[in-house]
Amino acid sequence: MIATTTDQRTYEVITYGCQMNVHDSERISGLLEDAGYARVAEGAEADVVVFNTCAVRENADNRLYGNLGHLRPVKLGRPGMQIAVGGCMAQKDQDVILSRAPWVDVVFGTHNIGSLPVLLERARVEQESQIEIEEALTRFPSTLPTRRDSAYSAWVSISVGCNNTCTFCIVPSLRGKEQDRRPGDVLAEIEALVAQGVQEVTLLGQNVNSYGVEFGDRLAFGKLLRACGDIEGLERVRFTSPHPAAFTDDVIAAMAETPNVMPSLHMPLQSGSDRVLREMRRSYRSRKFLGILERVREAIPDAAITTDIIVGFPGETDDDFEETMEVVRQARFSAAFTFQYSIRPGTPAATMAGQVPKQVVQQRYERLVDLVGEVAWQENQRLVGETVEVLFADGEGRKDSATHRVSGRARDNRLVHVGVPEGVEAPRPGDIADVRITYAAPHHLNADDGWTGLRRTRGGDAWAARQASSTPPRGVALGLPVRLA
Repeated sequence: MIATTTDQRTYEVITYGCQMNVHDSERISGLLEDAGYARVAEGAEADVVVFNTCAVRENADNRLYGNLGHLRPVKLGRPGMQIAVGGCMAQKDQDVILSRAPWVDVVFGTHNIGSLPVLLERARVEQESQIEIEEALTRFPSTLPTRRDSAYSAWVSISVGCNNTCTFCIVPSLRGKEQDRRPGDVLAEIEALVAQGVQEVTLLGQNVNSYGVEFGDRLAFGKLLRACGDIEGLERVRFTSPHPAAFTDDVIAAMAETPNVMPSLHMPLQSGSDRVLREMRRSYRSRKFLGILERVREAIPDAAITTDIIVGFPGETDDDFEETMEVVRQARFSAAFTFQYSIRPGTPAATMAGQVPKQVVQQRYERLVDLVGEVAWQENQRLVGETVEVLFADGEGRKDSATHRVSGRARDNRLVHVGVPEGVEAPRPGDIADVRITYAAPHHLNADDGWTGLRRTRGGDAWAARQASSTPPRGVALGLPVRLA
């Protein structure tokens, strides 16, 4: 039953794409709750369903329109239900969404998230779909209300937009030119989060290491990392994603010398072929990329490095692909998000000659996935018998209840499943302990001897308080793995 005007209307936000979208969805939730909506309980039907979309990959389009189609009969049977579509695909397609799914009530873009409550009310009153797409940012998202999914871990945006011109990427045209927040504003947000129980933050930007370009300080990102080290109670700092072309040694030094900056680095390679990198307009070459990794590991020997790789970019030859495979062997990634190239209308690569046949792309992709898994497994096996610090997290282990384990992330961001001894109370999400690794798989580690030195943290307290006071938030439905640059 749809809520009446005297009842509190409910909402659900469904998120596709990268961590930037996840963070935007937290803002969307905050806006709706600030406007009087209540988050829908698990399994219940919402009065308002918001899709926060991605435009990076073709399957994101298919997934959105499939879900909109499933909702059409639900909406027809529930007068007053509303559907909104926002995010990158909305920014890109605009009128196309309503032509394909005219039952959608609101379409809004990446630059005007703050308009959603007003657009929903206008659509309800006027009984007519509303489209509002701004071509430039109207208000920095971090100034909007937020309903964060985690009590102990938080995303913090340091910039939005991108000044690069990668030929495969549509993000700059949808997110705009880079705009940086002032360091004082970023640090003030982090301090406020820590006061609420947050002990881990991830700094977000399309290219975090170009942070400071707007206010003329090319060393600003390294300084920001060091400043995070001075915030009492902040235990872990992560960031994503840096661009290899702008990666400087002062950032490596800041990572190595700031104890709460974690020994993990996600830096997109995209291709190991210099020729393909030129065609992609990626302003670095494989030697520079590997050189960065070498310097990172010299300064931080236990660093885990992850990446993004695209297979089948237009014109990619067998030799180009073999060069990518060789870089993967040398780089020793602990994980890699691998993508099959897909045409995105509006990007230069969409009209390039030499589109690689699907069958060839699939074969290369499978070989790459096998190699990435083999290398990651070898890297993980080196940790068997070692003791690592784990921050336990909500939702990391889908099989935890069946396997009697709790899961979390090591300092290097590896996923660790920890056995709970019989008769022992499990750690709470947000708590921290040392565990000994007993087994390694390509994508996770097991620690079946329990834990030592368990710390019941302020983050765990914040998680417990949220559990006691409200329905736990639903997880986001990520349409894609991490990909920010």
